[in-house]
Parts: sequence; C-alpha cells; structure tokens
Amino acid sequence: MQESELNYFKDILEERNKQIIKNIDGVNKELDQLSSLELNDEGDHASVNNNSMVESAIVRQQEQELREINVAFAKIVDGGYGICAMCEDDIGFQRLKVKPHAIYCIDCREIVEKTN
Repeated sequence: MQESELNYFKDILEERNKQIIKNIDGVNKELDQLSSLELNDEGDHASVNNNSMVESAIVRQQEQELREINVAFAKIVDGGYGICAMCEDDIGFQRLKVKPHAIYCIDCREIVEKTN
C-alpha cells in the first residue's frame, strides 16, 4: 500500500476513533441522566429500561469498533495494514474505504460469517 493511501486510512481511522469516543461519552451521560430520573409508573420504568438496553447495546458495539480500530492502528505501525488476517492477500481499497478497520478481505469475511 502506498504511503498516501496509508495516510488516507489513518486519517479516517483517527476521525472515527474520535467520533466513537464522543458518542460513547454522550451515551454514558444520557444513561446517567436516565438513571437519576424519578419515575412515577410502570410505563416510565419500561420506557427507561428499553432506552437503557438500546443505549447499552450501542455502546458495546462501538466499544468493539474501537478495539478493531486500535488493531488497525497497530497494523499501520507494523506494516500489516490492509492485509487479510486469513488469506494474507491485500484487502481491496474499496472495502477499506467502507470499513477502514477491516481485517478480512470480502471472500474471507464471508467464510468467517458462515462459520459463525
């Protein structure tokens, strides 16, 4: 991968990393506010519980994406960025544009998804 392409993806990853941290902080503040509400009836409790479950699921998904981004940063440093973890072929530029923290090429991703 050319240095300019590597810098392009590094910039995208850094921006996404910042956005996710901002999102998680916002969700955590929202969850804190929800937990401090004085709820008067079961409907309110159900609504807050539902919102809390959804927000928690979003946080878990974004934390997973942060871990994947950190792996991508490490691969940029060690020279393995853009190489499929399974077949060791290059991950296509278009795939990386869609998911810059991808660790598998399209074919290997399909194999992994089918086995899970």
